[in-house]
Amino acid sequence: MTSFDTSPQLNVWRALLALAVVFVMLATTGWTAVRNHRGAMPLQTSRSAWEHGSIAGHKLPDIDGSPARLAHFFSSLSAHQRSRLAHRYPLTVGNMNGAPVRLRYEANRIALDKQRKVERARMHDDRLSPVGQREAGRLMHRFEALMRKDRQILAFDPEGSGRVAEVVGNLDRAQRISVVVPGVDTDLLTFQRTFRPYSAPVGMANALYAAERTASPLTRTAVIAWADYTAPSGLGMEAATAMRAAEGAVRLNALVRALPGRSPVQLYCHSYGSVLCGVAAHALPSRVSDLAVAGSPGMRAGTAAGLRTAARVWAMRDADDWIQDVPYLEVGGIGHGADPVSRAFGARVLSAQGAKGHAGYFAPGTESLRNFAEIGVGAYRAVVCAHHDDACQAALSDTASAGRA
Repeated sequence: MTSFDTSPQLNVWRALLALAVVFVMLATTGWTAVRNHRGAMPLQTSRSAWEHGSIAGHKLPDIDGSPARLAHFFSSLSAHQRSRLAHRYPLTVGNMNGAPVRLRYEANRIALDKQRKVERARMHDDRLSPVGQREAGRLMHRFEALMRKDRQILAFDPEGSGRVAEVVGNLDRAQRISVVVPGVDTDLLTFQRTFRPYSAPVGMANALYAAERTASPLTRTAVIAWADYTAPSGLGMEAATAMRAAEGAVRLNALVRALPGRSPVQLYCHSYGSVLCGVAAHALPSRVSDLAVAGSPGMRAGTAAGLRTAARVWAMRDADDWIQDVPYLEVGGIGHGADPVSRAFGARVLSAQGAKGHAGYFAPGTESLRNFAEIGVGAYRAVVCAHHDDACQAALSDTASAGRA
């Protein structure tokens, strides 16, 4: 998020100017060329083919049908038939809420391989600028990394800057499921990082999973690195409004409703991801037991009660996080409302000691990560409150402390 320190009107003009500068930069670096020569949108093409397809003489079900209905359809097929569908319509099956989790992994590995070959060819496409060719090479290597046998890709869409979600752990057997919702500038290329790995969704999810295992070795957990929405790019107008959050909230709600089993779900929402979680909160199913935000610019609500969720609402912010300099207000759709760590908001405020800035909340050894892990395994009495007065543990029953697992 950007730091607004003047009038809302001036901030609007600054944001528009920033977007104009970004457009000029993209047009002159070859990125526009990269996108213009990618052909038809792969996911839409796959969905169209599914709509006209059949198996064993029967028409395929509505892609957007309920997860329960789609799950019933796949359960009626043989293993061979399911695999045939994954090979024939990999992007459709790989992104289908209701399809068996392991079938989605298989389908997305196939889809990734196809896109890897597309980008490898584009690396030598003379219609692209040198920058565009290098970008194709970066994408090819990203797809190769996501295709590794030990990775479980739950969603994948190569269109535009791309969307992706990955599972750490056994989602089918998990007693508790954590979902990491990241913020701005999250896409296929930034989904994981070698430098500062815990500032990217993959590193966040891996760190949280390891911390949960340490906190409660006997609790079966799974963590989803969820970058399956189009995040704002940079600190311009998109990041200052809830447009991307509203679109992402629909996708997050669909994900949670399609997760296997009945295990409780905990959401960890970082930066602009907390805006998305705030917008989604009222519509999320009751299995969402906890909603924890870190480095939040606001949740589009004046109070935790205003989120209209039965989930416990947790918030934290490191003392060195620059997000605290963003005025917590909303004027004409610009800005995201009240400060979630303020007493007036009413969230359970956790310690983030050791986080060191805006991107360090999931770094191993921090109190912020340990608190997240205790929530993840349901050990609510073990969390450390921000003000060391145990206020964030108030009214937590022994049942809640046991984790509902």
